[in-house]
Amino acid sequence: MTDGNRTDGAMPPGEALADAPGRRCPLHYRTRPAAFAVEAPAHLQGLEVLYVVGGLYGNELALDRVLDLFDAERGRKRLVFNGDFHWFDVDPGRFARVQQAVLRHEALRGNVETELADPDAAAGAGCGCAYPDWVGDGVVERSNRILERLRGATTPDQRAALGALPMGLRADVGALRVGIVHGDPTSLAGWGFAQEHLREAAHRRRVAGWFDEAQVDAFACSHTCLPVFQAIAARPGGGPRWVLNNGAAGMPNVSGDLAGLLTRVSVRPFDGPARRFGTVAGGVHLDGLAIDFDPRAWMARFRRDWPPGSDAHVSYAERIARGPAYDAAEIVRADG
Repeated sequence: MTDGNRTDGAMPPGEALADAPGRRCPLHYRTRPAAFAVEAPAHLQGLEVLYVVGGLYGNELALDRVLDLFDAERGRKRLVFNGDFHWFDVDPGRFARVQQAVLRHEALRGNVETELADPDAAAGAGCGCAYPDWVGDGVVERSNRILERLRGATTPDQRAALGALPMGLRADVGALRVGIVHGDPTSLAGWGFAQEHLREAAHRRRVAGWFDEAQVDAFACSHTCLPVFQAIAARPGGGPRWVLNNGAAGMPNVSGDLAGLLTRVSVRPFDGPARRFGTVAGGVHLDGLAIDFDPRAWMARFRRDWPPGSDAHVSYAERIARGPAYDAAEIVRADG
């Protein structure tokens, strides 16, 4: 994950050390879009409401709000935490509480959970973020150190539970076939669904090929830390497919709005002020819901574990206080 800024000493394209810790994409992260061309498991079929919550980052206040929103939903429903639910929670008690609450629901492992679970901590993947070259080396190095500190908050049993989590899920909401990933359908830490890449028409054509292989109508993801709901070219006779990237549940996602975001997929529209944006596909509502938590209380908790000068404070405090330099009008995009 990144702080959402393209500064901090970013190298020109092609000059970043792609094999350095934090930029490397381990082979065991690799996946195939065709792996999603299967029926959803029985408990994820026929859903009326699906929440996908990526990038909680150990924010307990955001977690409480997610659970309140989900509890208020009716009908056949499921909540999926799709990775990086740990990050800032270096206090062992907080880590345990977050993990216990998350694992009561469906969960995928993100790169954070995968690296925490890896018994070979010296394998060289660092934080496992597979950062692209527009992210500066300072961000990468700090993320590697954050992961190392976070590992100290864990127990062997907790790490084993994280290692047992899947890398992807299939779900059906109404007639909509949804693939759920952390990064993209080719890699657990893939950046193929990053809002930066999705601006490029050539890349969107590549993504359309992933949808063809996966035989899904939408991919819900996170990892790249900025939200985007991107339409992808339709198959003949059908409507557009959608990339549904919630950005971050545990941090602000746009300038001037300090709420986190989650992805809601439902056969019913959302009735309430939490809806920030959305669209409709095949009669199914695709919405980004605000996760409103007390920003002052969250900053106070954050600073207790990550005071000024610490790695997480340097990388994230500005975003937590003001939001990233990203406009809400950029989130929902047509193809072309």
